[in-house]
Amino acid sequence: MDNYRLTEYHGGMSAGATRRAVRRRFDSVEQEAFLGLWRTYDRLRAFEDDLFDRHGLSAQQYNSLRLLRSHHPEPLPTLAIGGRLISRAPDITRLLDKLAERDLVSRERPDDNRRVVRVRITPAGLTLLKQLEAEVRDCHRRQLGHLKPTQLKSLIELLRAARKPHEPSDGDWS
Repeated sequence: MDNYRLTEYHGGMSAGATRRAVRRRFDSVEQEAFLGLWRTYDRLRAFEDDLFDRHGLSAQQYNSLRLLRSHHPEPLPTLAIGGRLISRAPDITRLLDKLAERDLVSRERPDDNRRVVRVRITPAGLTLLKQLEAEVRDCHRRQLGHLKPTQLKSLIELLRAARKPHEPSDGDWS
């Protein structure tokens, strides 16, 4: 049945058909899709929360390390890291503080612009990412391995299309 109808008919199309109100589950198809994304994210995130908790990391910290590794050995400005994370990090400085406390990243301020902080991954950060590789791959298999490759490709394209108008035009996250 249609989740968006306010009424439905009972008793066929005869003159005696009755009409009664039906409770709507969703206000719109857009709402159903959004809430479906949100619920899916919640279910899939539980797998990574379990994985990263065992290593004393958050998903955003892990993502920051991956991003820094992709630019290694070059550093990245703090604001560039914040702008490239998968999800927004309102306090990128605190996130990086925690990684620096564990010697997973180092920070430097250039002499020519003391307001900029550049961050690079350390050997310890690279080692941790290497140790996590198999566990992360296994986590993704548990999250989405039940889908066929063609379904995964379709999902990727649909998600990309859904977020495209909301991504910054200068963004390089794909």
